[in-house]
Amino acid sequence: MPNFGAIGGVVVLVVLILFILLVIVSNIKIVPQAHAYVIERLGAFHAAWGTGLHITIPFIDRIAKRVSLKEQVIDFPPQPVITKDNVTMQIDTVVYFQITDPKLYAYGVENPISAIENLSATTLRNIIGEMELDHTLTSRDVINSKIRVILDEATDPWGIKVNRVELKNIIPPREIQDSMEKQMKAERERRAKILDAEGEKRSAILIAEGEKESAVLRAEAVKETKIREAQGEAEAILSVQRAMADAIKLMNEAHPSEQVIALKSLEAFQAAADGRATKIIVPSTIQGLAGLATSVKEIFDTNAAK
Repeated sequence: MPNFGAIGGVVVLVVLILFILLVIVSNIKIVPQAHAYVIERLGAFHAAWGTGLHITIPFIDRIAKRVSLKEQVIDFPPQPVITKDNVTMQIDTVVYFQITDPKLYAYGVENPISAIENLSATTLRNIIGEMELDHTLTSRDVINSKIRVILDEATDPWGIKVNRVELKNIIPPREIQDSMEKQMKAERERRAKILDAEGEKRSAILIAEGEKESAVLRAEAVKETKIREAQGEAEAILSVQRAMADAIKLMNEAHPSEQVIALKSLEAFQAAADGRATKIIVPSTIQGLAGLATSVKEIFDTNAAK
């Protein structure tokens, strides 16, 4: 007959071993990258585990909080704020923060996210309340810096580091938006008119400069033409004078007779008296028409004898 007592003992032992293994396995904890576990032992803080393998003591240790060490982003809903000149508008903020101390984050404040939201809303109201509407719309960077400094200082005891704060939207009242749109439209029209006037001015300047350059070029052309005409006339006169000088030189070298000289004088006299001259100068060497005729006759006789 089978021994039921022995079989029962074996079963109990197997169950006990399985239970022990299950307890050991369930108490093996692996902390992933960029995370931390806050461990409590008998209800009190024991340690903050970083990345890696850890083992808890059964029924004594427990994980009080799992904390992400990565940078987190919170987009808070629009908050009503009042400017220094009594304009109510809606502003929503975006906060970038990172947990630097898991213990302080777990035990510093009951609800850290809600605490940051309320703190950012009150800080934003205080800062905007000291600024006028126009200054608020053009001072996003200043407002962001002030809120970040205040939040970072306030959340330091909670183990939180506020890296950046950004104003996502600034929504003024509808009537203010309409007024701003009209102002922007008027400003754009004014700039368009200024650009048109500057374009017309530039065009007129370019036209005047073109006309000036054209007049200068025309004057230069007339000047160059006159210079070239004067040079041509001078060269023509110089050529005539050279030709006359060469003719006189050749005549002197030929030793002309008095009859030839008289003939040339007669030809010159005839050219001077061809009707185009208003005055005729008679050479002193010509003694009347009879002397001229005699000279001409002697020249022809000489040529005939040759």
